[in-house]
Amino acid sequence: MPTPGQIWEEADLATRRLAGLALNPSAPQDVLLRLLAEAPSVVRMVLCRDRDLPAAVVDAVIEHPDPRTRGFLAVNPHVEPDQRARLADDPDWIVRAHLAEGPRVPLPDRPRPLPDETVVHMITTYDGDEPLGSIGFWQQMSWDLIRSMPTHPVAEVRRAGAGRWGSLSAERRAALLADPDEGVRERAEAQARLEDPVWVESVLPPHPCHGRTDILLHRALSRAVVEGVLTAPADDDEKAAIAGNPTLPADAVVLLAADPDPKVRERIAGRADLGPAERRALVGDPDPQVRRAVAHHADLDAHERGVLAVDPDPGVRLAVSVHPALSERERARVDCTVPTDRVFGVHAQGWVSRDPDDIRRDALSGHPLLRRRAAQERTLPPDLVDRLAEDDDLGVRVLLAQNHPDAPAALLLRSFLEYTGRERARLTTRPNFPRTGLADLAGHADPQVRALVARDPRAEPAVVERLTRDPDPEVRAALARHPNLARPRLAELLHDEELAHAAAANPALDPGTVQRLLDTDGRGPW
Repeated sequence: MPTPGQIWEEADLATRRLAGLALNPSAPQDVLLRLLAEAPSVVRMVLCRDRDLPAAVVDAVIEHPDPRTRGFLAVNPHVEPDQRARLADDPDWIVRAHLAEGPRVPLPDRPRPLPDETVVHMITTYDGDEPLGSIGFWQQMSWDLIRSMPTHPVAEVRRAGAGRWGSLSAERRAALLADPDEGVRERAEAQARLEDPVWVESVLPPHPCHGRTDILLHRALSRAVVEGVLTAPADDDEKAAIAGNPTLPADAVVLLAADPDPKVRERIAGRADLGPAERRALVGDPDPQVRRAVAHHADLDAHERGVLAVDPDPGVRLAVSVHPALSERERARVDCTVPTDRVFGVHAQGWVSRDPDDIRRDALSGHPLLRRRAAQERTLPPDLVDRLAEDDDLGVRVLLAQNHPDAPAALLLRSFLEYTGRERARLTTRPNFPRTGLADLAGHADPQVRALVARDPRAEPAVVERLTRDPDPEVRAALARHPNLARPRLAELLHDEELAHAAAANPALDPGTVQRLLDTDGRGPW
């Protein structure tokens, strides 16, 4: 079965015109319905997957005889989740599988959640653990449902909730172990066994593999397993693996703190249970990566912080400069340079909200890294949003723009103009990103900035037409869709091998041309 990419690559020019028409925001409902009924599969793919759809078209897609067409709707991020949920009982397994996988959105963003009742229905009616094995399925759950799963009235949902064993309280674990449903008890017991060193030792694979590595990193380690790794590791990286395991015995922590492998010492340096003697030794470690790791330790005493603050390695000094025990005066005395070549993107919000006073302290700090930490908070109050929007640090401004729902328009545009790293394009999807005035950027040296002109409804036709001849293909494609494009140029682009698809998606396409595209299967003339 061809992939969506292969389907598109095999489409001829006429079919790509129809695919563009399927994306045209001004195409009336009857045009979309005709494309759904008569057009090739690549057109149905674009229509059902890549745009919002009127209710009547959604109804028709759900009744369409082709399961792949219905499957494209199942992963459409633009339609309402309750519309996609109507496919939960689709007769074809591939459609149900697509629904369970859900729309693909870049992490850490999540698609809009399916209705809770739909998720519960899928858990209780799909075969075995079919949907629960998909990361996409969990991403389509509401946070309220995820939190309620261990206590949900439906046994199959509680069974799934037991999978979050590590985040559950002792009381909730005990309740699941004593659950009246046998399946829930079995799942809870299976999770509990992962914390039993004897059982874990019994299932530890003897040879290097992903399963063995997972156990050494995350599961309860018996003394025999630890001794085996210390004396006869099956792989060169196994000491480093157990060095970060929270169940590692204290004497093994002491031993590995002096291991000749700096990767092992680095992992040990990041442990919260590091003893004072080991911590002090690692503060003086010859490897700067080890010293950087220990510089984050919460229990560093004043002497250790002082030693690290004058470390010859700039990365070590930077790491200790944000230590919570330092005063602002002490922080300012640390000679460090804050890098500006980092990725400033969206950050996932934790389960537990940060203390507002801690956030405000960070926002008012003289240290850019602490202000960057505050700028990531979606709950930042308006006075701090205003303050950080004018911050002199690029990272602070861009992180605020990427993460805060009320980031102002001027900040969003400034961030896009000044930041050229990964996730830059996401800035244009933020709610307040400006639309007017962007035509002034038509002569900018950066093609991604010139492409912003396509968002400006007031762009002059001459400017739009000029940019359809831009040296950059993305700029040409973006402006080919602009409704202010002159009719003669738009008609010309419908014959262009590269831009016909974009031109057919232009909302200014006249009804007569739309009709001829339909009547001739995209071949013309028009």
